[in-house]
Formats: sequence, structure tokens, C-alpha cells
Amino acid sequence: MRGDSFYFVNFLYLFPCRYIRYMGPENQTSVSEFFLLGLSEKPEQQLPLFGLFLSIYMFTVVGNLLIMLAVGSDSHLHTPMYFFLSNLSLVDICLVTTLVPKMLVNLQTHTKGISYAGCFTQMYFFIIFACLDTLLLTVMAYDRFVAICHPLHYVTIMNPRICGLMVLMAWIISLLISILRILMVMQLSFCTEREISHFFCELGEVMKLSCSDTLINDILGYIVTCLLGVLPFSGILFSYSQICSSILKIPSSKGKYKAFSTCGSHLSVVSLFYGTGLGVYLSSSAVHSSWKISVASLMYSVVTPMLNPFIYSLRNKDIKESLRKFIDRTASSQ
Repeated sequence: MRGDSFYFVNFLYLFPCRYIRYMGPENQTSVSEFFLLGLSEKPEQQLPLFGLFLSIYMFTVVGNLLIMLAVGSDSHLHTPMYFFLSNLSLVDICLVTTLVPKMLVNLQTHTKGISYAGCFTQMYFFIIFACLDTLLLTVMAYDRFVAICHPLHYVTIMNPRICGLMVLMAWIISLLISILRILMVMQLSFCTEREISHFFCELGEVMKLSCSDTLINDILGYIVTCLLGVLPFSGILFSYSQICSSILKIPSSKGKYKAFSTCGSHLSVVSLFYGTGLGVYLSSSAVHSSWKISVASLMYSVVTPMLNPFIYSLRNKDIKESLRKFIDRTASSQ
């Protein structure tokens, strides 16, 4: 079962890249490459931006990797909550790796170009990991809901098989949606306009460059936004409304604090992710400044994955203790 799932996921993961290679620019469009305008076109700002984003990337990778190592090395953290957290850390590493290295290369070489296939590949992986972020945060909210509202049935409901199935379904849904969106966009024609007013190949910005009708893609975009934006967020709000209701019924203030502290970190991450994501949506609707939209996108796609490890490690004594033990073991073995 596990092997079949692995090969199925790998097929879905690699198929679009092969499809892009065979359905290249010569068949679908007259454009062979796009140009990413980035956050600034001023030469004197390229080096500071390179240093900033290199630091953000290193902090993100190291921070999330430490979370994964802490969870994997400590048997006390082999629980559903930390299992989902380690998966979220993996997805955050993949998300920033999809976006930041290409940005760093362009900043370092003072170039803006990205190939047609490279642009669509970046969009494909970005959609996957953005969808996974949303679904994993929703699953984590459900985990906290079961833990606080149904504690006697927690072990039965959130057993390892169910947790693994939830993560697998999140991957499959994200992969299928990404494949569908990319294949639909690949049907568009791109003529003379090649400048993308963003620091990465953002789907909406790429579609603006098309000289063919994007109505079907727009409708599909609204449907996906509802399925992976509105519905998961509604599920998170429902979970926390039930959690707050259960916490208020706890007689002691100490018990209330202990119950709320178990979901405080997750609530902070959800607020940050959806707050910045909503900021992107509102800014794209209210303002027409590509720079402001890029900065808003930067917050949820790059900055939020960097802050997640700090939020969980600073607010969670178990994670801090596990990290301390891991660092001590590593230092003593050298």
C-alpha cells in the first residue's frame, strides 16, 4: 500500500514537468522566456536584497529542519500534533526553495530571465506547496479540536493510520489541483508581452500576459479559491469556535490556560498565513501597484515559512527541550 502510494505520488509529481518539456513553447506560444521584474530594478539595491533573501532562506531552511529533527529524534514528540508540524516544516522548506533560489540567482547575476518551462515548473510547485500549507493547517486545527473537545476519544480518532491518510490525501489533492491549473494555463497563448511584475511566476500575473481568452482559467481559479481557501478557513474557524466554547467551560483558570496553550502556536501561524494571504487578495483588488502586491505576496510565501519555526519553538516547551537535547547529543558526539 505504501509503495503504491509512493509511485502514484511520484507520477503525479513528475508528469507536468515532462508535459511542459514535450508541449514546449513551439507548440503553445511564441514566447521562449519571461522576465521577472522582481522587487526593485535599481542596481544599488540588488546586493542588499541578495543578502536579505539569502539570510531569510537560510533561517527558513535551518529553522524548519531543526523542527523536523527535533520531532524525529524525540519519541515523546511522536504524536499527531508534532507529526503534522514536521510535515508543515517540510512543506515550508519546499515552498521557499521553489521561489527564493531563482530570485537569488537573478539578483546575483543582474538578470531577470526565466525560461518558459522554468516559469511553469515554478508555478506548478508553488501551487502544490501553497495548497499543502492550507490543508495541513486545516488538519492541525482539526487535531486540536479533537484533543480539546473530545479528549477521551483522541487516541482512537487520531490514530497513526488516520493521520498518515490525512497527509497523503493533502498531497494528492494538492498535486491534482496543481496539474489541472497548469495544464489549463498551458492552453493559453503568449504573444509579445513577457514582463512579469513579480519576483516569481505568480499564476495571476502570468495569465495577464496571455493574448487569448482566460475566462475558463478565471472561473477555475475562483473554484479553487473556494475549495482551498474559503472551505478550509471556515473549517478552522469552526474548530476554534468549538475549542473556545470547550475552554470556557473549564472551571479553573489554570486548566483554561493549559488547554489554550496547546493550540496557541497553531493559532498564531494560522493568523499569520491567512492574514498575509488575505492582504494579498485585498491589495490586488484595491491597488494597482505591482510592487505593493509583490511585497504582500512576499509576506505569506517567504516570510511566514521563516517565522513558523520561531513561533513553535518559542511558545512550545516540548520543542525547546527536544532541540536542547538534540544539540547536546550532537555536540557531545563530536
